[in-house]
This record gives sequence, structure tokens and C-alpha cells, in this order.
Amino acid sequence: MRLPIIDGNAGKINEAEAIKMIRYAIDHGVNYVDTAYVYHKRNSEIAVGKALQDGYREKIRLATKMPTTIVNSQQEMDKCLDEQLGKLQTDHIDFYLLHGLRKERWPKLQEMKVFDWAERKIKEGKIRYLGFSFHDELSLFKEIIDSYSGWTFCQIQYNYVDSDYQAGTEGLKYAASKGLAVVVMEPLVGGKLAIRPPNEIQALWEQSDVKVRPVELALRWVWNHPEVSVVLSGMSTLEQVKENVELAEKSDPGTLGERELDLVDRVAKKYKQLGFVGCTGCKYCLPCPQGVNIPEIFALYNQYFAEGRNDEVKKKYWESITPESDANRCVRCGKCEEICPQHLSIRTILRYAAQLFDRSR
Repeated sequence: MRLPIIDGNAGKINEAEAIKMIRYAIDHGVNYVDTAYVYHKRNSEIAVGKALQDGYREKIRLATKMPTTIVNSQQEMDKCLDEQLGKLQTDHIDFYLLHGLRKERWPKLQEMKVFDWAERKIKEGKIRYLGFSFHDELSLFKEIIDSYSGWTFCQIQYNYVDSDYQAGTEGLKYAASKGLAVVVMEPLVGGKLAIRPPNEIQALWEQSDVKVRPVELALRWVWNHPEVSVVLSGMSTLEQVKENVELAEKSDPGTLGERELDLVDRVAKKYKQLGFVGCTGCKYCLPCPQGVNIPEIFALYNQYFAEGRNDEVKKKYWESITPESDANRCVRCGKCEEICPQHLSIRTILRYAAQLFDRSR
């Protein structure tokens, strides 16, 4: 989902660098590779498929996802899966997920008898295990788990700031209690827990006698939970791959001490007190009908507060956000909010951003 790209075009993957990154990860112990039909404007699976040639496919377990928003029949599911197998240059998917289950999509999939379809594909050998990724409320998460006895695993958003968000800690423990493996996405909230935090939070790090980098503690906090099977971290550079492999080497359940957990607790409370836009940069909201560059605006909005209301960020906004992509172009149609996996109040945040970055001031 976050492979290196060329010219800022999410659909134009730097395949040479992506292949180098994926193979380095596999060579150093990573054995689960996650992609999806819609990532990188439907080009992610192609790049991953190329990276898994030369014997690398046999070294890993491959996960990809059914695009639940665009399939409307079992015939379309067949067509989609066959397309994915072709792109990935493989004859089977080890872990196949129903992508991004939400209350709007769940009934439709049930009506299409998606479980009958999946069981047929498992018998055909095209899928090994069935799971789902999730973006909605805890009650629906439990309902989905309880609706089918054939689930092998699920994928949820989980990090120390969002421990009570969507499925959250309760959902994590519930899934594990039902025998499901749990794959965690967004352990760094789209990288926001890996960069320099707001000044008030940076002060907590500096005052603590726990000398550890924010990215390390964020990842190790997730790995510290015995219910977590796999942690997904979207990496865009080879340096990030190397760093994550290094951190994984010293992470296991129960390896964080009381002082580290106390620091996480204080930092999480401060984040919730200060607040930051919980955009993970997935770009599902694009293209905006009005041309608003929502993810970049949110990134600069976060940066402004993270750097102590730094007016230099305003200058950066005026330089990088064109009048045609400005926050004030939002007409509040709400289409972005309908598909936002984080359920953000995008229209409200854009209104705040338009006021904050008003060019006339």
C-alpha cells in the first residue's frame, strides 16, 4: 500500500526499488506479504508478483483482498480472483481477505453467499484460508466473527493511540478467544507515531528515563500483545524495511517493562488530549470531485500543530497546495466521508484547515 512511487503518482510504482525492498525483507525473515486489489490504483499486485519471482513466492505466505466495494455477484468474484492470481503470478492465495468490512458492505456480501463462494475456491485450491479486514464498530466486528465458523483470521487497525477505536483491544481479545489469528494494520497510524511528535508529547519522551525511539516503542507495543499474530507496517524506503526488521528481532509478547508501558500510557493520553487528524494517508478519499488534496492538507494540518503552530508550515501549505486543490474548495458533498476507513469528519477538518491556512491572512 505504501510502496515507493514516481512523480507523486500513487499508481506509478518504482518497481525496481519495491522489488529490492520486498526481497530484502524476505531475505531477513519476513514471511507474510500483504497487498490488495485496489492498492496503488490496482498496480500493487503487479509489483508484488514481480518481486515474488525467482523463488521468493515459495518463501512467504501471500495475502491479498477481495475488493468488496466493486463485486456484485459470484461471477464477478471469480473474475476478480482470477485477475489477482494473474497479476501475482501464482496459482493460489494463502490468505484471502474480504476487504474493509463495514455495515454498508456486510449485508451485500451475505446476500451474494460469499461464504459458499469462498469454500468452493478453497476446495479448488485457489485460496488456502479466508479472513477479513475491518473498519467499523466493535459490535459489528463481533457479529461478523460469530456469523461464520470458517474464519481463520482477521485484520484490524490497532496502535497505542487507537486502542479503543473500531475493534480495539476488546475486539483483539474477542477474536483471539474465538481462535482467530489477528493481523494488525496501522501500528504507526500511517507513520504519525514514527515522526517527531507535537512539542508537548516530545517533552514526555525527553523527560522519561526510557531512552527509546517513538517508532520502536509504537511497534513493540503492538508486538507486546500475545493475541497479535502479525504486524503490518507499510514501508516506503529500504531504510524503513531495515529498521523494522531490526525492531522485529527484539520484539515479542511480554517484552515491554512497566516503565515503557507507563510512558506509552502517558503519551497516548496526551495525544488524545491534544488531538491530531487520524488520517493514515490511504488516499481512499481521492480523487475528490472538487480536486481537494485531502491527504496532503491533513498532513500539513498535523505538521502545523506537531511543530508548535509553526507559521513556516503555513508557507509550505501555500507553496504545495494549489488554489485548485485548496481546502476551501470543499463543497461538503460528503463523498469522501462515505469511503474513509477511519470515519473521519473530513468536511469539518477541511473547514478548520481552510480557516487556518487562509491565504488572505
